[in-house]
Amino acid sequence: MSTIETIIIVGAGQAGASAILELRGNQYTGKIILVGDESHLPYERPPLSKDVILKPEATKIEILSEAKLAELGVEVIRNNGVVKLNAEAKTVTLKNGDVLAYDKLLLATGGAARRLPNFDALGQQVYTLRNLEDSQALVPVLQPKRRIVLIGGGVIGLELASSARFKDCQVTVIEMGPMVMGRSSPQLLSEFLLAQQRQAGVDVRLNTQISDCRLDGEDVVITLADGEELRADAVIYGIGIVPNAQLAVDAGLAVDFAIQVNENCQSSDPDIYAAGDVATQLRADGQYRRVETWENANLQAGIFARHVMGVAHPQANPAWFWTDQLEINYQFVGDMQAAQWHVRGEMDAILGSACSCVLFGVTDGVVVGGITINAAKEMRHLKKMISKQQPFDAEKHLDLVQDLRKIA
Repeated sequence: MSTIETIIIVGAGQAGASAILELRGNQYTGKIILVGDESHLPYERPPLSKDVILKPEATKIEILSEAKLAELGVEVIRNNGVVKLNAEAKTVTLKNGDVLAYDKLLLATGGAARRLPNFDALGQQVYTLRNLEDSQALVPVLQPKRRIVLIGGGVIGLELASSARFKDCQVTVIEMGPMVMGRSSPQLLSEFLLAQQRQAGVDVRLNTQISDCRLDGEDVVITLADGEELRADAVIYGIGIVPNAQLAVDAGLAVDFAIQVNENCQSSDPDIYAAGDVATQLRADGQYRRVETWENANLQAGIFARHVMGVAHPQANPAWFWTDQLEINYQFVGDMQAAQWHVRGEMDAILGSACSCVLFGVTDGVVVGGITINAAKEMRHLKKMISKQQPFDAEKHLDLVQDLRKIA
């Protein structure tokens, strides 16, 4: 591996940090340069919608400290992102004009909030959430009795609704689709999530279109398609992300919505890799798919590092992610589009945070997906069942007397 003298990682987020740890863990001894356009060292993003808002002083989100990066022998460039990638010359140009050469390059540039220009034009009462500054800006906004409208009923929208209710705000969620978390959860769980939010006092509007928005003094006035007007002290929207793939587009790499990479996370240029939210990866079924999770950023960073070092990839685990809402922990693994869902335990929306149960997703008689509600210790058993393609036996899997560890 002596021919790989310099690896540049563009993007100082979860994937970039994981790539550094994986490279050094696999005995890469060459030069690593980490380039970020933020002023911060790599930090965790999942807490931005929760603990950073609720417990800003007590929440530590840094992944790699300055001392750790120095110990790992990483050259860190902050506040000075890459503005140009020359694949032929194998160089990147930084914002300040510096040009750096690489042998291997990882693009881990993440994504930006998909914009709503009409709302952006209103000014300071409108917010999105993608980085630490965005989260910190919401701390003074989410104050008791303030009217908060959240646009988008996905994971971020529901987590922010939970945080806002904890701060005793009046909260309305506007969702265009028929379900909350419709892209990432089955109907059964979506209905449970909706019941939790409504019980907590969140006004959730499904199948709701917005026709206009304007300022009236300090109020944001939102006009719905049916003519109803909602007034808010602040609006926060989260309607998905746009991958930060422009560097790859300009460099002539293969890009659909994101940077297309193969099973080794290589782009159409074999010396340029991509990982995390910016990458759409070729999967075993021959389709390209992009996965927006903390786990996927780590997995792809590991694939990149091992491929660079000529180390075999371990067998892929089923996809996993989690969300914390209204003091309830939900964990998801495998296929959320399973044909049937079966509940082990009592899935009682009235119990709220006291509820604890496991959901099995079954297709063609096989366990293909799983969800835990306040039952995180069971997640490892679900992962094992899915990996083994275990046949589903309702009598056994749904019997609370049976230990899932012994069934898996």
